[in-house]
Amino acid sequence: MDDRTFRNAMGKFATGVTVITTSVEGEPHGMTANAFMSVSLSPKLVLISIGEKARMNELIKKSGKFAVSILSEEQKEMSMIFAGQIKEKRDVDFKWMNELPVIDNALVNLTCNVHESYVAGDHTLYVGEVTDMSLADGKPLSFFEGQYKNIS
Repeated sequence: MDDRTFRNAMGKFATGVTVITTSVEGEPHGMTANAFMSVSLSPKLVLISIGEKARMNELIKKSGKFAVSILSEEQKEMSMIFAGQIKEKRDVDFKWMNELPVIDNALVNLTCNVHESYVAGDHTLYVGEVTDMSLADGKPLSFFEGQYKNIS
């Protein structure tokens, strides 16, 4: 099977859209990701998958912590900014939780300490222990077959 066919097959799984953030020397960094899942209730663990060549991979290794912002359907532009789909510079006003930048007005913001990390193929899987969270009402921004979707 070729890479494109595999990618198309994985695109049949509808996901939410998140922005993964961290801070190194007080400077915020972020990237859009849909490779996110909950792992455990006790302790409270989540997992993110970051490409080995992504700058975020080195930043999380350096900081030892990360945040996850689960985006609402009104935050498509925020996803596009952190996915590099919007090329012109945009200032993002982060909210800060536990010294980590998070996306304001997201459905969920989680802060995490890296609990474990595993290299798996061309990605690193980071298991994070949740240290804090905030929740808001709204509908999620979703991704299916390579396109943003709204749940109706």
